[in-house]
Amino acid sequence: MRHRCTFAFLAVASGSCPGQSSAMIYGIGDVGVRVGKSLNAANAPLAGGTLSSVSSGVNNTSRWGLRGQEDLGGGWLAVYRLEGGLNLDTGSSAKSDKLFDRQAWVGLKSPLGSVYLGRQATLLADAIAPVDPLGIRYASFNPNVNITGLSNTAFGGHAFGQQYGASGYADNFYRLDNMVKYTANVGPVVARAAYSFGEVAGATSPLSTLGGALAYQQAGLAVSGAAMRFRNRDNLVLDAGVLGAAYQVEKWQFKANVGLNRADTGVDRSVRQGVMSAGLSRQFAPDLLLTTAYYKVRRSATGFVDDGFDRAFAYLEKNLSPRATLYLESDYTRWRGDAAGVTGTRADDRHGAALTLGFMQKF
Repeated sequence: MRHRCTFAFLAVASGSCPGQSSAMIYGIGDVGVRVGKSLNAANAPLAGGTLSSVSSGVNNTSRWGLRGQEDLGGGWLAVYRLEGGLNLDTGSSAKSDKLFDRQAWVGLKSPLGSVYLGRQATLLADAIAPVDPLGIRYASFNPNVNITGLSNTAFGGHAFGQQYGASGYADNFYRLDNMVKYTANVGPVVARAAYSFGEVAGATSPLSTLGGALAYQQAGLAVSGAAMRFRNRDNLVLDAGVLGAAYQVEKWQFKANVGLNRADTGVDRSVRQGVMSAGLSRQFAPDLLLTTAYYKVRRSATGFVDDGFDRAFAYLEKNLSPRATLYLESDYTRWRGDAAGVTGTRADDRHGAALTLGFMQKF
């Protein structure tokens, strides 16, 4: 038994010897050459012209992290994860004020469920992951990450312009500090609940967040949904929800979801956003995958013209090894209303398109 425990520790195996532990460094390096028309290097609307750039994270967000676990016996595990985003085009951290901006938590897993404490992705993000048509590819430009998951809602005149929940940022609430998350598995059903403390002196409600989620996955079918309520420092409310499904038949997979949110931004002022998405993937060979997706975004805000955009993607991925992927990405955006900005009395260029040739290496 002692030899088996020693071997499991060295090999980072998953045995059940009490005291057994594992730790590993992992990451993703993703960078590509991108050529865009009417889009700048940050994918914001650009009135005319073509721009070439080197971009990080066009397939998967570049990152590095540490994770591990220790077997406590009796079906209990102590777990942890520390993860930070990277910009491979510049070598900088994704967030200059946080070393581990993506994840920083410890937790306990037991036969009754798992509890995690620290900075984590929200339940909206958890719910989107299995049903997003792009599989969370191109997070900085993916409407389900930015609008449904509330990662970046700052473009145009419909920004919330303030912080809801303990994210640390205005218009970015995809991950929250001070979160307690509980997960329980009952057969094919996964139930989640989360609460994030606002930590505002003298009050418990401002900047707090509460939510619940359910997911079902069995025999090629996945259904996933979540609802959350965020509060800002003035105790104004942002309500958000998502519901989607994925279904796989042989080499084909179909995904679709709907995301909605509404925020009170002031007295008699609000912002509403909605995303509908659908996509189809086809495995042409064990090492060749084509993924297509379409997103319809519509927004309204007090005092502004309704806006939004339609965006389509196509990814062709060639796996060179289990950890190395060469890919070709294309996208097309049609802006609506004033989403692309206004010059004088007219809306700016309403179309944007780009093509990326990239390489992703996992470690």
